[in-house]
Amino acid sequence: MMVWHGTGRWLQALFLVAVATGLGAAPRDEAEPAKVWVFVGTYTDGKSKGIYRMTLDTASGKLSEPTLAAELDNPSFLAVHPTRKYLYAVNETSGGGAVTAFALDPDTGALTRLNRQSSGGDSPCHLVVDASGKNVLVANYGSGSVAVLPIGNDGALAPASDVIQHAGRVFDPARQGGPHAHSVNLDRANRFAVVADLGLDRLFVYKFDPEHGKLTPNDPPSLKLKDRSGPRHFAFHPDGKHAYLINEIDCTVTALNYDPERGVLTALQTLPTMPVAVEPRHSTAEVVVHPSGKFLYGSNRGHDSVASYAIAPATGRLTLLAYTPTGGKTPRNFAIDPTGSTLLAENQSSDTIVVFHINPATGALDATGQVVAIPSPCCVKFVPIPE
Repeated sequence: MMVWHGTGRWLQALFLVAVATGLGAAPRDEAEPAKVWVFVGTYTDGKSKGIYRMTLDTASGKLSEPTLAAELDNPSFLAVHPTRKYLYAVNETSGGGAVTAFALDPDTGALTRLNRQSSGGDSPCHLVVDASGKNVLVANYGSGSVAVLPIGNDGALAPASDVIQHAGRVFDPARQGGPHAHSVNLDRANRFAVVADLGLDRLFVYKFDPEHGKLTPNDPPSLKLKDRSGPRHFAFHPDGKHAYLINEIDCTVTALNYDPERGVLTALQTLPTMPVAVEPRHSTAEVVVHPSGKFLYGSNRGHDSVASYAIAPATGRLTLLAYTPTGGKTPRNFAIDPTGSTLLAENQSSDTIVVFHINPATGALDATGQVVAIPSPCCVKFVPIPE
């Protein structure tokens, strides 16, 4: 059953049902952090000055007021090193983008700038640190390329060890223009990198060599999506056998099967992300799999909502659950905390982050009433605070 969710008062009744049926929240894992740092990337063409920092109490869902962690130009997307000692930010600028490295003090949340390297292209918009902690992979939207930047022992970045330039047929020259690499993700084994190219309507797959920082086209080298779908962001399921893609232009989400041995993706199902016809003002942004693997969420700009889906455990197929308003305008990005209890929705055009509680049994989102003001927020990353 699909429903609209707002702030809702149905939680009280649902809680009573959960207590009676044993569907309440699962016991807390002792390894889960009580508090986490929340780092927020922004666009700095307005009031923002760079990267902001808050704390989130994962038990209560309480979010602190933000403070400026680092001044930086257009740090629109962030990535955290596996050791949690370093943080990396794209500098989304045209005419030569960059990636900036920071040392991260896990006790204080302080960021200390290490260095800055060229991203190997224009307007980098997404990046990830590989599981070995030896490389940053970055997607350059403006130039339609993907690059690998080696990480030194001190966390600083070296010049790119590899740059792959995309090329191919563009279905809609007016809307898509040319190749636009919009995200890069690595599979659980750290063997394959998946790059979503909005301009070419393709998911490119590369064999990844972390020791040498090299990318090699897989066989097959890409999966073609529907013309003018505009693949944007991508997320692997925790089972390592399924993945999900959100398409910016036609406002859909695609479920995929993934062969981890061969690095091959096959489309399984495509569903709309909105209950209305797509208009020029509409587009999607982020897609996130819940840590439990039970639910999928995707954000809609213009419609200003998060679509939620149930994930079938055996097949990975999706069933639409609800559309939840984000309480602001242009939800570019959102993130789920490590415990899976809280979703932070960033409303870029209304300069707010809105806090939602996630029901562990149903996946439903319920606004907690907390709204934090941050100018032009567009990325959230969590880092556990040592106890």
